[in-house]
Amino acid sequence: MARKELDRSGLVLQFEDEFEGPDLDSSKWIPRYLPQWSNSDSARARYRFTSDGLALMIEEDQAPWSPEHNGGLRVSNLQTGVFSGPLGSTEGQHHFTPGLRVTEAQAEQRLYTPHDGLIEARVAAIADPACMVALWMIGFEDIPEHSAEICIFEIFGSDIGAGTAKVGMGVHPFGDPRIQDDFRKIELAADVTEFHSYSADWTADGVDFYVDDRFVAAVEQSPDYPMQLMLNVYEFEGASPSASTYPKEFLVDWVRGYRREPNPVAASPAQ
Repeated sequence: MARKELDRSGLVLQFEDEFEGPDLDSSKWIPRYLPQWSNSDSARARYRFTSDGLALMIEEDQAPWSPEHNGGLRVSNLQTGVFSGPLGSTEGQHHFTPGLRVTEAQAEQRLYTPHDGLIEARVAAIADPACMVALWMIGFEDIPEHSAEICIFEIFGSDIGAGTAKVGMGVHPFGDPRIQDDFRKIELAADVTEFHSYSADWTADGVDFYVDDRFVAAVEQSPDYPMQLMLNVYEFEGASPSASTYPKEFLVDWVRGYRREPNPVAASPAQ
């Protein structure tokens, strides 16, 4: 049964980034969004370090990451794994649309690819109707069917009101025949442009979702293979060209991942 409050006892901290700078930790993050379907330059994240942590940015002069497949969508993303087949093949992660072929082959990197555990982040969203921010886990997809997604949170600027917001969470199959689409938007009485923590407790039985350590939703199914993190900000095609709105910044205080171990030392609560 899902808990009302998040309990980190029995968990061991495995992955943590508090984004203290001055450089991005390349042992933890790949700052390119699905580069196998684009190229490293177009897929490269724009970011800076601030007193609040990391700001993932969309800037006025930023080009769409994949015009052929995603139109004018612009994105800055950090991910914890990547791989692809050879140039021209269909082997690669996250087939978000039909007809994808590798345009830049990628060497395999598995920086952080947990098989279960607690994944969480403390972030501040963007109240811009052209933007969306998210933290997902996607299957590493070395086997094509290992392709599902766990959405820890996704927040569209168009879903943010005065002290309220709708926050998306759940699972998507993306080609995994064992996973059924189970996704919902939770109404929160909160200003999500301020910092809040979003957590997913992933077990063999399902995934429980929490906001600020408070239980908000659950799904009773679970991918059973390694997954990587995808932390991102999007700007959709048709956004206002007004330079006064740029850069658009998704603020990230920290990201953490925990694993379960027999007789572990209890994990510390989030701060």
